[in-house]
Amino acid sequence: MNQMKKEIQARLQELEQEESVCIFYACESGSRAWGFPSADSDYDVRFLYLRPIDWYLSIEEKRDVIERPINDQLDINGWDLKKALELFRKSNPPLLEWLDSPIIYQEKSTVVSQMRELAKTYYSPSACIYHYLHMAQGSVREYLKGDRVWVKKYFYVLRPILAI
Repeated sequence: MNQMKKEIQARLQELEQEESVCIFYACESGSRAWGFPSADSDYDVRFLYLRPIDWYLSIEEKRDVIERPINDQLDINGWDLKKALELFRKSNPPLLEWLDSPIIYQEKSTVVSQMRELAKTYYSPSACIYHYLHMAQGSVREYLKGDRVWVKKYFYVLRPILAI
């Protein structure tokens, strides 16, 4: 993991240069963060970033997500802070999971700790229940219908049910 963490941090620095952004938070999402990676699990790196102020002052709608194709076991993408705050207001479960990830690659500001504190007050259980219920139903449809089902796929159904 140490070597992979260095590679992830280097990739985050490259993204900052390529996109002219400041990545202030990056964490692991998915099976590694949930504690059940398999031998072929990739690294699901998620991050939050800021752009230069001029980007926010434009009247044009601009893309608020940075995504890169999966390569060499690295699945990396992130959201602009404005998008993250809009989703935070709606108790977006993936964002809340990112904020509570046990694997943090970098945290450069107090924004995330402030969001964690605010989540205690503004968290909406019903929004999360709805999300996780649909996630479990989708996983049943997608992963548990074949003649042979991998054990890990059962976790993709159980995890959202337990989150509810």
